[in-house]
Order: sequence, then structure tokens, then C-alpha cells
Amino acid sequence: MNYEQAGMQTLNKQETLPIIDVEHVEIWSGNAKQSAFFYSKLFGFDIIGYSGLETGNRDTVSYMLQQGEIRLIITGSYSQSTEVADFINKHGDAVKDIALRVEDLAQTWEHVVASGATIVRTPYEEQDEFGVVKKAVIQAFGDTVHTLVERKEYHHPLQPGFMTVEGPRDSRNAGLTRLDHVAINVESAAEWSAYYAKILGFTELKEFKAKDVSSSKSSLMTKAMQNGTERIKIPIVEPAPGEKKSQITEFLEYNGGAGVQHLAFLTDDIIQAVDCLQANGVQFLFTPDAYYEMLPGRVGSIDEPIEELNRLNILVDRDEEGYLLQIFGQPVQDRPTMFVEIIQRKGSNGFGNGNIRALFESVEREQEKRGNL
Repeated sequence: MNYEQAGMQTLNKQETLPIIDVEHVEIWSGNAKQSAFFYSKLFGFDIIGYSGLETGNRDTVSYMLQQGEIRLIITGSYSQSTEVADFINKHGDAVKDIALRVEDLAQTWEHVVASGATIVRTPYEEQDEFGVVKKAVIQAFGDTVHTLVERKEYHHPLQPGFMTVEGPRDSRNAGLTRLDHVAINVESAAEWSAYYAKILGFTELKEFKAKDVSSSKSSLMTKAMQNGTERIKIPIVEPAPGEKKSQITEFLEYNGGAGVQHLAFLTDDIIQAVDCLQANGVQFLFTPDAYYEMLPGRVGSIDEPIEELNRLNILVDRDEEGYLLQIFGQPVQDRPTMFVEIIQRKGSNGFGNGNIRALFESVEREQEKRGNL
């Protein structure tokens, strides 16, 4: 379906659906146990739930992780004859599902079907002694889906099918509080911004032109969408012509099409968080000293010591609302695809537009090492 044409008249409407927040992000992995251990030990997530052979799940295995309000589910396959195995063979470890918590599944489902959503699974229920969770699944970009989740009648932190994981929580907690945004790479940002407007009632937050977000060698085009509660933000990125191959083109090639480029985790203290994450073993992109020499003139007065930001390679950007601090990690799997961003907001609702050139140049250094620039 051409969402760009079908959704044009809805792009600027303030009509919104009762979509509350991201319920969880599900990553399909070639080795779920090792991936869960990776996110636990490096990023400080607690493993709180498990679903597998011991719980009656004969085909796949899943681990539920949490830090602050952030929830990840890491899912693997017991055999090569499952949808999970096919997905991993094509994309490598990647986000399969951005699950959205809704207030009323029946109402939301009626809207998305009437708006032309591609149906993956019609509404169904999962229940156990703690209550019932109502779900339905629609197709999104590439092979990614959105599970719509209503859980107001479920009274447990996990979901049906998961058992609680007992034991001490991880001491490497980095103080990550919630999912700030999910950035996606697609072939057409206009088409998918129209999809989020028409199907899910999102509105456009910001649009960045290629000339604003480019280096001397490559560039991109971005539209940022958000839901009615303003708790779900999705920057949608497409490649733009440049002298060299952009990081977006590289992602699309190695990911086998559109997918989630990065997960941005919010923190209240980015210096403490990055210090902890680096000590845990998380690898971040390098930023040259010259960036920090120019920083006072570009962003003005900030609360954080510039020498500390320089030491940790943390970037800063300011807009009319305030400023933000952010840092981008190396890919979290072998393919140069998905990575993690750490972000702290001090008034700004942007995405670090002024840092794009610094980010591009850092990524291009890594692309050159890989022979992909």
C-alpha cells in the first residue's frame, strides 16, 4: 500500500489514538542466552523473565530484561525451521517487534484496520493466574512488526508464558531510565512517516533536510514522528545522495532492507551513565578534541564540565528549547547495523541535529576501516 499518498491528508491532523507508550522492544537473536547476558553485563539490564522449554515453549526461547522503564525481550530459536531462524538468517540480530501499549485494543484495532494496516495477527488473548493480556499484530517497515498490547487487566510485571527469574539483580546498572526514541532506516522516509500518521495517529515532530544533516562525504534525510502522549518518538531516516556510501545505505545493505538503526536510552546523568557503561565494556564512537574546543562557542553555557565530556566522547547540541547530551555506541552485533545511543535531555526535544556532522565523520572512520565507505 502507498501510505505516502493515502496518508497525506492526515499528516498534519492532531487526531491521535490512545497509544500510551512502548511496551517492549523484541530483538530476535542467533543466541538468545548470550545476547541476554551481553545486554545484562554491558548495559546493566536485569534479566527478570524467561520463556523456553521449561515453560512449555517448544520452538523459541525468550529472556525479558528491564532497566528503569525500558523493557527488552531477546528471542532465539531452537531449530532452523522457525520464522525466528529465517529472520536471523536474513537480518542477523535485529529488532523484530516494537510493541505498543494501548489503552483499548478493540478501539485501536478498529482504527488501524479501517486505515489500511497490513494484518499479521488478529486480536487474541494470553492469560494465566495474574489476568489477561490482549494483543494483535500489524506489519511495519521491512520485516518489523508492531504488537498492540492492552494489559490493564493483567497484574504482574511479566507477561503470560514467562516465568520469573530469581536471583540477585545486576550491579552494573547504568541509570538508564526509559526508551527515548527508536530510529529506523528505510528506503522512503515520506512513505513511512505517512504510515505512522495514517495508521497509528502519530504527528510530525521535526524534519531534517539533507543539507542540514550531512558531512562532506555523505548525507541523509530524516522525519521524526511522535504519538499523542509524546512518549514514543520515531526518527525515520532514508539515505540521500553523497560523494561516498552513507551509513544508511550501508545499514540497508547489511540488514537486508529496512530496520531499526538504533535504540536511544534516556538517562538523568549521562556522565555517570557513560562512565559506568565504559567500565562495563561498552564501546562508543570517538569524537576528536577539536569538537570540544569549538563547543562553548556553538552551544553556550552548559552545566557539565567540558573536559569530562571530552574524556567520555559525549556530544552536546542546543536548540530553542534547551540542550541535550548524547553518545553513540558501536554496533551491538557483527553486522554494521543496530547500535545504542545514550541521551540526556535538558529542555531540548530534538535529536542532536547539530551533531550529525560529527556523528557522520565518526561513522565514516569506522566505515573506512570496514572497506565500506
